[in-house]
Amino acid sequence: MDPLVPALVAVLLAGVSDRPPLLAAILSGRLGRGAVWGAILAQVVGFALAAIGGMLVAPILTPNARDLMLAVALIAAATAVPIPARIKDRLDGWRLPPVLTGLLGMAVLTLGDRSQFLVFALVARTPDPVTGTIGASLAGTVLLLGAATLGERDWQKLPFAAIRIVATLLLALTGATLGLGALRLL
Repeated sequence: MDPLVPALVAVLLAGVSDRPPLLAAILSGRLGRGAVWGAILAQVVGFALAAIGGMLVAPILTPNARDLMLAVALIAAATAVPIPARIKDRLDGWRLPPVLTGLLGMAVLTLGDRSQFLVFALVARTPDPVTGTIGASLAGTVLLLGAATLGERDWQKLPFAAIRIVATLLLALTGATLGLGALRLL
């Protein structure tokens, strides 16, 4: 099975309450569309690098090790989802053009985040970096554009308590099932 749909769903679940959409909402209100497009580009590049890394690691791992790594990525995302997103640096002091502010700000914020780890593990399980990158990029783009369209105030009004519970349960149950299967306990 190619990782397009799993990457799309996993990134949507793990990313909806994460910091990148919140940063996109903040930047869109202050700097406009250019910053959002820079942020989207940064996420796409990050997902592509994670997918390439997963493809390079895949031949080294056994099938059970790949499943176990994906289970760890899912459970790690599930443990991080309940924590509310907070942005310490709103990039107010950055004097770069909006596109560069969005690009560099998002690149710094998302370097090695839970969504990229999920893409890495998904692509390592089924070494297809193109579809993994496409699925994750679609999910990331939907989240960033949705947050940018709503703006910071309306984005934070969404029912994140319920969203976090559902996302945590889905990610944790999927990770636990996959992990138990990888350890041959299920």
